[in-house]
Amino acid sequence: MVPAPDEKIDDNLREVRELTPNACAGVQSLDQFGTKWRLRILYNLFDGDHRFNELKRASGASSYTLSRVLESLEEDAIVDRRVEEGPPVETHYSLTEKGAALKPVFDAIDEWNAEWVGENGEECHRNA
Repeated sequence: MVPAPDEKIDDNLREVRELTPNACAGVQSLDQFGTKWRLRILYNLFDGDHRFNELKRASGASSYTLSRVLESLEEDAIVDRRVEEGPPVETHYSLTEKGAALKPVFDAIDEWNAEWVGENGEECHRNA
């Protein structure tokens, strides 16, 4: 079986946690939001709620990957899913209080990126 795109990253984080127990809190935090697709989706949700296809276009994720990541973010209580019945059925995703609390962390990453990595930090996180 071929691992899903983020499984290898998640396995690496688990290995770091096992080998470096004093870094456990940081590694656990990265488990919550630190994969490529989770980062892209969260950045988009900081702007407000979005429908599935909006997130798909904005993140560049495949339908399968986006579904899987949104499900895991829901399970971690970072993203909320709301379905509006009726023609057509609309599914909206938004950040929970826990997810919204990550905004200052992402802002700090953007500031660090602008200072140490490149001048176009605003574009980097959406097109990484």
